[in-house]
Amino acid sequence: MLALFILLALWAPPFWEAKPPAEWTDEQVQELLSDSPWAQSAETALASGGVTVYLATARPIQQAERELLRRATRQTAEEDESAEEYRAFLGENQGKCIVLAVLLPGWNAQAEAKKMEEESVLKVGRKKYKMAGHFPPTPADPYLRLVFPRAVSAGDKAFSFELYLPSVPGPYRAVEFRLKDLMYKGMLEL
Repeated sequence: MLALFILLALWAPPFWEAKPPAEWTDEQVQELLSDSPWAQSAETALASGGVTVYLATARPIQQAERELLRRATRQTAEEDESAEEYRAFLGENQGKCIVLAVLLPGWNAQAEAKKMEEESVLKVGRKKYKMAGHFPPTPADPYLRLVFPRAVSAGDKAFSFELYLPSVPGPYRAVEFRLKDLMYKGMLEL
């Protein structure tokens, strides 16, 4: 009987497929943004500990961020102009870019932003694509958002990011995403 229960639990869809975002718990929202197919730890061989990154343009991640914002605005009316600018950018560029969000506490690297833009790349197969721009963290949104061209197609197996993150020890980081893991309700979500 226990084996049957475990087998059924393994076949159950993940919470982001089974429930609407309004029914996700705070812990589930955090899990989606930190340990899901769309969220990982960007690692380096030189420093211990990774930096949390996620694909901010993937639909389940956008739903989680909207849910966090909805829950937060019930408690505070504080909204920041940069966050509005970022959401407008997403609306205008849906399907044209991939945005990688990076949690960087203590961001103070405007002087190194140019180096970050020059050295951070998206790798798809043997091709490399330079970063197209970024949205710096703000008090209302602690994530650095790196914008890359949407050069990934359904025929690719994986893509990766090689990042230069100036405000962390061992600033060179790498993270890889496999396309087969990025399915949401039968569709590829990047």
